Amino acid sequence: MRFEEHVQRALDELPPHIAKALENLAVVVEDEDPDDPDLFGLWESHPLLPDKITIFRKPLTAAFPDPRELEEEIRITVLHELAHYFGIDEDRLDELGYS
Repeated sequence: MRFEEHVQRALDELPPHIAKALENLAVVVEDEDPDDPDLFGLWESHPLLPDKITIFRKPLTAAFPDPRELEEEIRITVLHELAHYFGIDEDRLDELGYS
């Protein structure tokens, strides 16, 4: 399965009430963040623009060479960034096990 398909699967598996709450949001895959090449994902919000979640392929595939572990970590990263979209901060994500 391709990397992008894992990201899409994580989104497709969201509970319907969560998926319906996603408005004005783009989820994209890029190779790596130029400012932080070890970053797995990033949520960005700018006035007058759609929110954007970026999932970074290179650091995830380097850190998780096992396909099953990679798929699970992609899912966790997508959920982590979606949590930011919904206003959940890093401390609460740590408590929930999504750090």
